[in-house]
Amino acid sequence: MRDKFSINIRFVLAVIAIGCIGLSGTAFAQNPRMFPTATPSGSPETRNKAKGRTLSSADKAFIKDAAKGGMMEVAMGRVAEKNATNSEVKNFGARMMKDHSKANEDLKAIAKEENVEWPAEKEAGKWKSDKDYMDAMVKDHEKDLAAFEKEAKNGSDPDVKSFASKTAKTVREHLGMAKEIDAKLK
Repeated sequence: MRDKFSINIRFVLAVIAIGCIGLSGTAFAQNPRMFPTATPSGSPETRNKAKGRTLSSADKAFIKDAAKGGMMEVAMGRVAEKNATNSEVKNFGARMMKDHSKANEDLKAIAKEENVEWPAEKEAGKWKSDKDYMDAMVKDHEKDLAAFEKEAKNGSDPDVKSFASKTAKTVREHLGMAKEIDAKLK
């Protein structure tokens, strides 16, 4: 009887062990770090050629211009948040810093992937009043919206076009906010 009992226990333990081994295989298969997939090597230009595309000069120019503008929006937003006398202007400056910092991060990743040199940051200019700042924001966002919509429509690189399309929505929202705040200032 004891032998029969120990045989049953051994059988159960063997089934459990086989089950554990079988499950561990699926766990390894689900862990991508265990089996890394091949990634294209080489420079971004090589990877782009492997994708069957190269970045057009217009797309490169858009990336550089959008980067310069985005960094300037962050710098000016920082100054507005700190120095504005109107609370709506301060809040607008904070929003510019937040939204344009995020857009800059996204664009910087594309620039790196496409091997486009990231421009140097510049200091924000000074303005005389909250009204001057908001006037500048309306003009900048009108110009930027036109550039982003043009790139979204006519760009040749799908990643750059997607960025432009997505960011144009935010720029349009900023323009509406800027016009609304600007209209209230004297």
